[in-house]
Amino acid sequence: MKFNLPFQQRKPFDVVGLGLNAVDFLCITPQFPAFDTKTEIVYYEKQGGGQIATAMVACSKWGLRTKYIGKVGGNDLGIFSLKSIGETGVDVSSVTVERDATNQFAFILIDEESGERTIIWHRDKKLLYREGQLSREDVCKGKILHVDGHDIEATIKAITWAQEEGIFTVIDIDKVEEKTPELIRGVDFLITSSSFGPKLTGIEDREKALLALKRYNKGFLCATLGKEGAMAVVGDRIVYSKGFEVEAVDTTGAGDIFHAGFIYGLIKNWDVVKILRFANAVAALKCTRIGGRAIPTLDEVDSLLSAQAHTFC
Repeated sequence: MKFNLPFQQRKPFDVVGLGLNAVDFLCITPQFPAFDTKTEIVYYEKQGGGQIATAMVACSKWGLRTKYIGKVGGNDLGIFSLKSIGETGVDVSSVTVERDATNQFAFILIDEESGERTIIWHRDKKLLYREGQLSREDVCKGKILHVDGHDIEATIKAITWAQEEGIFTVIDIDKVEEKTPELIRGVDFLITSSSFGPKLTGIEDREKALLALKRYNKGFLCATLGKEGAMAVVGDRIVYSKGFEVEAVDTTGAGDIFHAGFIYGLIKNWDVVKILRFANAVAALKCTRIGGRAIPTLDEVDSLLSAQAHTFC
């Protein structure tokens, strides 16, 4: 199945991203710290992060024309975050610097043995868009708009503008809020975490929960499943795209990179099997290195795709 999306060819960007950026303080520890203990840091690194910013960096690295829209704080963290995005070729001309705000940041504790991570984060409420700050012209400069919904009012507005101008939308979503049903209603490609469907629908079974999302969204439905890969609704049934076997070092940003891989496949007009396989491959390779911005090259992806058979059922 191909989507054959009728993209608007005169857009200056392939994809515009509206959503989070952050600064990640990554710490690998021998094990997750227990209460009232001291744990030595095995490895430490400071990187740019955030769902949408990271996805735009990945798409840019793979040759797509990308633009990031969001807010950074006026402190040193904001300067670092903005530089980490812009130096990769992503257009950051529409980023708003909120002088009195602290940029979003996170401490990420990574278990050395499994590569699984725990995130402790902070986001200043001043980083939410105020009325009149978001530009329709900027939001609608791409063939695809990618959002995360953390600034839910601004995101609903942006999705509405995109719909009115025939721009396709992709969302990376995990949390459920009061306005979440309104947020996801018009999204073309709803790609969620495995826990989102059960949280929104109240249905524990993940397959039934994903199918139940049809009540809220008429677009393409997909859920990421970590090392298992991903599942999606094709027609009236659930299909699975198996994950790749790698030695995981850090799972930080795997979902962000999966979304970037999915968008890359849409732009290339691949069929859904190839898109999901590619997205799983880039997410798996990301897990073999530290941090969300440790993005694999296309040559590395091709090598993994050739080395491991793919299961789609």
